[in-house]
Amino acid sequence: MTTAEFQHIASTIPHQPGIYKYFDTAKELLYVGKAKDLRKRVGSYFSKTFTSYKTHELVQRINHIEFTIVNSEQDAFLLENSLIKEFQPRFNINLKDDKSYPFIVIKNEPFPRVFLTRKKIEDGSEYLGPFTSVGKVRDLINFIKQTIQLRNCSLNLSAKNIEKGKFKVCLEYHLGNCKGPCEKLQTEEDYNESLVQLKNLLKGNLSPVIQHFKADMKRHAENLAFEKAELVRKKIEFLENYQSKSVIVSSRLGDVDVFSIIKEENIAYVNYLMLRNGTIVQTQSLRFETHLDEPLEEVLSFAIAQCRETFISDAKEIIIPFEIEYPESDIVISVPKGGEKKKLLDLSVKNAEYFIADIKEKQRLKLTNRLADKMVVLEQLQEELKLTELPVHIECFDNSNFQGSYPVSAMVCFKNGEPSKKDYRHFNVKTVEGINDFATMKEAVYRRYKRLKEENQSFPQLVIIDGGKGQLSAAYEAVSELNVAHLTTLTGLAKNEEELFFIGDTESLKLPYNSESLKLIRRIRDEVHRFGITFHRQKRSKGTFKNELEDIPGIGKNTADTL
Repeated sequence: MTTAEFQHIASTIPHQPGIYKYFDTAKELLYVGKAKDLRKRVGSYFSKTFTSYKTHELVQRINHIEFTIVNSEQDAFLLENSLIKEFQPRFNINLKDDKSYPFIVIKNEPFPRVFLTRKKIEDGSEYLGPFTSVGKVRDLINFIKQTIQLRNCSLNLSAKNIEKGKFKVCLEYHLGNCKGPCEKLQTEEDYNESLVQLKNLLKGNLSPVIQHFKADMKRHAENLAFEKAELVRKKIEFLENYQSKSVIVSSRLGDVDVFSIIKEENIAYVNYLMLRNGTIVQTQSLRFETHLDEPLEEVLSFAIAQCRETFISDAKEIIIPFEIEYPESDIVISVPKGGEKKKLLDLSVKNAEYFIADIKEKQRLKLTNRLADKMVVLEQLQEELKLTELPVHIECFDNSNFQGSYPVSAMVCFKNGEPSKKDYRHFNVKTVEGINDFATMKEAVYRRYKRLKEENQSFPQLVIIDGGKGQLSAAYEAVSELNVAHLTTLTGLAKNEEELFFIGDTESLKLPYNSESLKLIRRIRDEVHRFGITFHRQKRSKGTFKNELEDIPGIGKNTADTL
């Protein structure tokens, strides 16, 4: 979009807060931004000369502008973040982190179980976390087990089942790790009190937990139950020892989030420290990729919103190295110059610097260059095969049979030069009888791409048919009948000579014998052989037992399986 073209629509954009969206000619979302004044902010893209090539490229690609008016700058900020997270436009700041973080879940059930999970299910359960380290979560669960008596069985402890006396206490009860709610030896109120202590412990608030156990110890001593009092005393000692090992900054600080940021070229490194009750309970370093020379203040504001949402932070104070515009009015922004808060900020910077040094060391050792190397091979393959697109998605088909029996087909999928095993597929041949490799190949290819077409999934840039011209022609018939031949490129791979055939070509293509591109094709071919033969052997073995045993009168499938 040119400046003159923008002037025709400028008057339709209001002087109000909101978010704006830029689209290209293919209606692909390029960029999402927020603004106090939509017309001024959008107009700024068309009224100045940009020093950044990427910003200039963005403006050149804009074909269509949409905007949404909101009530306040805070609403615009929240809406912008949710849209970036959902659509991930190519020109927006991008969080370079795809990990799923572990939670501790308190199940929504009678006498709730407590365990580690990475998946949140909307079933009314309570999820504590997320935590940055699965090892730390397991240590916490072990710590909880040693201090708080909670069940770890999966019994359905409904009031009805307990009243009927369906269950008996297990070894955990006799070891003192459970109070035996299954035999009505523990009330639900007492169990829930244990859960309250657990939540305090996970928040780093150990004082109420210790006070609770001290009251228990005193009660047992008054009742002359000295053995029980001694067990509780050991738990108190264990808790106090744990607390002394925790990173205590200051109990006066309470709940605080600390952020530091270091930017190198188009990558910003952000460290996040979560303090609860003056204790550092979480720490995480993240990378953010910038595209349009965004100011450091804007990147930090975006990172804070992402981290606080991911780690479900409700802290009312944020400590950062410089002033930013953060639209949540109930949040206190602190930029310390000295004291305990400055020490916290320095600690966060030290973590960010270590994070950067660690990444650079791995790059120096070439531990993170695998993807880049794969891209070079794919670019070489694209050039040698004269493909219109980079083949980041490749699929390969092969047939297997045994003297005409148990015919099967297999398909393997490679993405970015690596196996994508979740996309592998087996095909039990349904419409072909006897030995007919061509018809078998046509059926497998037809079924595969019929499914992709129906589900509106992306097609591979390259499809390799393991076989000669006959199998390739059969595969081409399948994609032609589906009207998807234009969405991909088919090539046949001769089994012996490693020649590649294309539809309509009279001559085959031979790649250099030791080229990386041919090595990749060999690897894909070998993988489809392995995958197909494994499935074929399983089916053949299963079929042998079925034919020999189930044909005997009086023997059904279950008996045959037992035999």
